[in-house]
Amino acid sequence: MTRPEPAAERVPPQETPHRPETPQKTPHRAETSGRAETPERAAALVARAEAAVLLSGTDPRVALAEARAVLAETAGGPCPEALSVALRASALATRELGDLTLAEERLQQAIAAGEGLPRRVAQARMSLVTVRAQLGDPEGGLRLADLAERDLTGSDLARLGVQRSVALILLGRHGEAVRHCDDAIESLDGDPKFQAGGLLNRGLAHTFLEEYGAAEADLSACASLARRAGLDHVAMLAEGNLPFVAARRGDIPASFERYHAAESALSGYPERLAAMRTDYAEALLAARLPGEARAVVERAVPDLEAAGAHAALPEARLLLARAELLTGDGHRAAATAGTALAELAGQGRSSWASLAEEVLLRARVLQEEPGHDLLADLLTCAGRLAVSGWTGDSHALRLTAAGLACRLGDLGTAREQLALLAGSPAKTVIRQHAAAMLLHLDGDRSGALEAAAAGLAAVASQADSGTAGVTTAGTGASGVGTAGAGAPGGHDTAEHTTRQQAAGVQTAGVHAARVHAARPAEDLAAFGLRTALGGGDPWTVLTWAERWRAIVRGTPPPAAFTRPPVADGTLVELVRDEDDLWGIAVGSRGCALHSLGSYTAAVEATVRIRYCLRRRNLRDAEAAGGLDHELESLGRRLLGPVDLGGGPVLVVPTGSLCTLPWPLLPCLRGRAVSVAAEGASWLAADRPSGPREPYGVPVVVALAGPGLAHAGPEAEMVVRTHPGAERAAGTRAGMLAALERADVLHVAAHGMFSPRSPMSSRITLEDGPLMAYELRRLRAVPRLVVLSACDAGMAHAPVDGAVLGLAGAFLDRGAACVVAGVAPVRDDEASALMTVFHAFLADGRAPAEALGAAAAKTGVGGFVCFGAGDERVDGTPERPDRG
Repeated sequence: MTRPEPAAERVPPQETPHRPETPQKTPHRAETSGRAETPERAAALVARAEAAVLLSGTDPRVALAEARAVLAETAGGPCPEALSVALRASALATRELGDLTLAEERLQQAIAAGEGLPRRVAQARMSLVTVRAQLGDPEGGLRLADLAERDLTGSDLARLGVQRSVALILLGRHGEAVRHCDDAIESLDGDPKFQAGGLLNRGLAHTFLEEYGAAEADLSACASLARRAGLDHVAMLAEGNLPFVAARRGDIPASFERYHAAESALSGYPERLAAMRTDYAEALLAARLPGEARAVVERAVPDLEAAGAHAALPEARLLLARAELLTGDGHRAAATAGTALAELAGQGRSSWASLAEEVLLRARVLQEEPGHDLLADLLTCAGRLAVSGWTGDSHALRLTAAGLACRLGDLGTAREQLALLAGSPAKTVIRQHAAAMLLHLDGDRSGALEAAAAGLAAVASQADSGTAGVTTAGTGASGVGTAGAGAPGGHDTAEHTTRQQAAGVQTAGVHAARVHAARPAEDLAAFGLRTALGGGDPWTVLTWAERWRAIVRGTPPPAAFTRPPVADGTLVELVRDEDDLWGIAVGSRGCALHSLGSYTAAVEATVRIRYCLRRRNLRDAEAAGGLDHELESLGRRLLGPVDLGGGPVLVVPTGSLCTLPWPLLPCLRGRAVSVAAEGASWLAADRPSGPREPYGVPVVVALAGPGLAHAGPEAEMVVRTHPGAERAAGTRAGMLAALERADVLHVAAHGMFSPRSPMSSRITLEDGPLMAYELRRLRAVPRLVVLSACDAGMAHAPVDGAVLGLAGAFLDRGAACVVAGVAPVRDDEASALMTVFHAFLADGRAPAEALGAAAAKTGVGGFVCFGAGDERVDGTPERPDRG
């Protein structure tokens, strides 16, 4: 998080200047021997130096040049006041340019030069408070503030409160920081720079106090005040921290775009840029992207080291350790957290040190065999977290300790900790989790599940209270369902308006609920699923599997499922408990639970299938035989026990099985197969099962990217196949415009999936790539998106219910269905498949049926139908008489 001394307008990026030439030793008045300074000339030099101080925030390079000029003139004559003020101006400008060490050196020189001038010494010490704190000595910064306070009065005293708040925030004394900023903001009505700084720092303190409404109000007021005063840099810092606040409270959508914008806006300020990258990484962690977060913060740490930002550095390391832990790298997480712990302890930041200790302990839980020593350390750390004010982290760690105690058979300790949590002021989801675990220990499985369900209901209630008007995405946002579900009959005469409403369902509030619930509620849902699996009732297992996925997606957890859906077809939902893989099959005949063996073995088979498919599509004849064997073996393992019945099949995979080309499994070939992130929409009682009145003739748009011989002809084929279809320019602007007006969009282009950074997956267009994260800002998307691009359907699923990648991004924005490749396909073969696919589509078949039939006719595999593949392009669900 950015915690600057209040700064001002950003300047155009340039190289950081060399250190200004000033005496290595600041001369005392007695040591100078030159011409005598007249009072008028001395006053003029002081005025110029003070102007440089003011300019340091708005244009640090110009301020640095002016300070250097004043220093050159004072070298020839005794003018200690001008010398001290000019050195302070040089320090402030240097600090803005990212050199904290040199800034400290100049301020120490300013203090020495101002000997005998108490106010000037106090002002230099006041400026040094923030620099010393950001160099990793916040306690030293507070001691400097106490010294400066003796000789400051009026507005300078109020300004000191703003500087002091920086050190207090670093020490975790957020309430004190708020009080100091309160006094400063009230007293500095005529000083927009420091008033804005006070609002900025108070907003950050409110954030750590989890007072998010007050935090957003302060940061917004800071940005507004700074803009009016021409302090664009301060405004940018405030606006840059609003996504940080939003990420902590659970509202992710704006963070991607804002932080990417900050990359260029802060290019001339490496230390500020590194701090902003750290913020971005925290938002990525909240969005369940630990791999991306790790990559971003790894770039920030060296820049913070180079800038000497010793206060921000251990916080960045702590964030990196969390990302490493979430990516399963416990060894590396322990090493990084250990370094952060040592740095924080050395800076006297005991409250932050307890957070580093928590990460160290969680790394031990990941790596070590459970033991009583580890249990004791967890409980000790939970106590330290509570004392340090991190109550939420303390409660979560106590819950972890209780679970470990259960594994060790220490039921007395487990009950003690769970009872403490159940009767504490912890968040409702934690209290209910503890209560559910206590009931489970008592052998009351049904009571435990009821308590867990009540905890999830509380999460949904909190999300609803903060997101008025947001409803469950019964559109493509949930992967299966009907686009335009916002209208009473499922359709609207104003089609474009309906599509925009459908896309708008997945608003910031949905993402807010997703991230707000991400940790404790997912843990509670996982507990419910494990408990349900222990009971063996398929409907209960299905209910809890869907509740977990709903919590991840930020939609209300569904009520219990107890009966088969009206719709034809079969739902196959996969769940796992550690390495045990289970399949739930739901059809007109009922619901059944099947044990499917090892999840790891299934994932390894998926990797082999994808490799063989890649080799086969590249005309490796030997790989074709291996592919058939692997598909037959895995299909028998996953679907052999399942009664697939007739009609379409919806597969809801788990983990890495989302990358399996499901339509190629022998028992699914030629059938209408869809793959979705959840099954609740398919199971909904009000889901239409028969034909409906169509919306009318769909708007079909096709475009082609560069570098593919068949892409242009393929786009022309799409235009010829569908009446009234049109061709769009294969540019970023052309595609973005087409996305907002088309009902069906076909894109023939190169695609690239980024496994480490799935939201950076891209489609290559004539004037550059279109990134997955850019899709988040779309106001409307087509009902059907066809990505005739290699790997465009690949995804990363950090947790069930969250499928990240290009296809997932389109579905999250409201698309009902996405057809995309999960492996490289030859240009000519993709064109042949798409020619047949669109012919079937124009003939009235639903996308999943059209894709299955086209793949069977052409022999081209590697494409998958994601989302509501049983819904026809004109809005009519697939008719039951189609096979």
